[in-house]
Amino acid sequence: MAELATIARPYAEALFKSAAADLTGTAAWLDELAAVASNVQLQQYAGNPSVTSAQTFDVVTGVAKSALPDTAKNFLRAVIDNGRISVLPEIASQFRTLKNAQSGSSDAVVYSAFALDAAALADLATTLEKRFGKKLNLKVELEPELIGGVRVVVGDEVLDTSVKARLEQMKVVLTS
Repeated sequence: MAELATIARPYAEALFKSAAADLTGTAAWLDELAAVASNVQLQQYAGNPSVTSAQTFDVVTGVAKSALPDTAKNFLRAVIDNGRISVLPEIASQFRTLKNAQSGSSDAVVYSAFALDAAALADLATTLEKRFGKKLNLKVELEPELIGGVRVVVGDEVLDTSVKARLEQMKVVLTS
C-alpha cells in the first residue's frame, strides 16, 4: 500500500494552487475537516461497504463546527469519492507545510508546565524567532511533568529548557 504522504501530496498541492487567494481560510476549514476525519469511528463508518459516499459526506458536514464554503464541500466530495477520507489529516499537514514555505514561517509547539499569559507568550515568540531565524506559528500545549520551563519543537529541532531536562542532565553527570 502506498504511503500516506505519497497519497496526500497531489491533493495538498492541488488545493494549495487553487486556494492561493485565501490560504488562511482554506487552512482553517481543512484543519477542521482533518480533525473530524481523524476520528476512528468515522473512518470505520466510511469504510463500511454499505455506506455511500453521500452518507459519509453528510456525516462529516454535519459534524463540522462551522459552515463549510463551496470549495471545502467540493474538495471533501472528491476526497470521499476517491476513498481517501483517512488521508485528510496528512493532506492538512502537507498543506500547512506548503503554506508555511510560501510565507517563510514554521509551526512550533511549545510544551509548558503551566499556562502562559499573552505577554509571556509574545516574549517567548520574539526570542524563539530570533533563535530559529524565522517567523513561528506557536501552539501551546500543557505538559505538567516538565515541572517548569518549556520545551519547543520546530520541525525536527527541539529546544528543551525544562526543569525535567535539567534534572536528567544532572542525574547523568552525578551517576557517571
